[in-house]
Amino acid sequence: MSFKPRARPRCQWVNLNNPDYVRYHDEEWGRPVHDDALHFEMITLEGAQAGLSWETVLNKRATYRKAFANFDPKTVAAFPQAKAEKLLLNPGVVRNRLKIESTISNAKTFLAIQEEFGTFDTYVWGFLGTKIKRNRFNRITDYPNKTPESDAFSKDLKKRGFRFVGSTTMYAYMQAAGFVDDHMVGCFRAK
Repeated sequence: MSFKPRARPRCQWVNLNNPDYVRYHDEEWGRPVHDDALHFEMITLEGAQAGLSWETVLNKRATYRKAFANFDPKTVAAFPQAKAEKLLLNPGVVRNRLKIESTISNAKTFLAIQEEFGTFDTYVWGFLGTKIKRNRFNRITDYPNKTPESDAFSKDLKKRGFRFVGSTTMYAYMQAAGFVDDHMVGCFRAK
């Protein structure tokens, strides 16, 4: 029997034939994140998405969790070069040397931010503000690719040493991690 999502109105971009995609939309996307490991996971996955579809990366998420030590930044930061080379052979992750190496170097920068601010969560919510911006778009084409906030956030992350954190990627992260609530008009998740 094929997967049949409940008859709920959802954002137009959700692939209703993919249960992981439906679950991601219904249970995660746009909900405020306050867990550092989840922040690291989301930044990593959004960076891996660059040039690809989100669905491609979402379908690899379980393998990413295994390959990157459940997104524990301390463990990932200590990955030796041999581990990066081994990851390039893993079909369950995006096999792009720059993306894999950036995940390892980003973990080191993530730890430096934790050291400076106590938690990454404190840094990111302090930088982006504590008030969630709620947009209500009617069409997929209404979504911006980036915003002045994602520009500033991207610039600060790059200054600190992060890679694969361009403004468009950071806007996608801001949507996923609940800094902006971009559920479309008519979606059951729109508040």
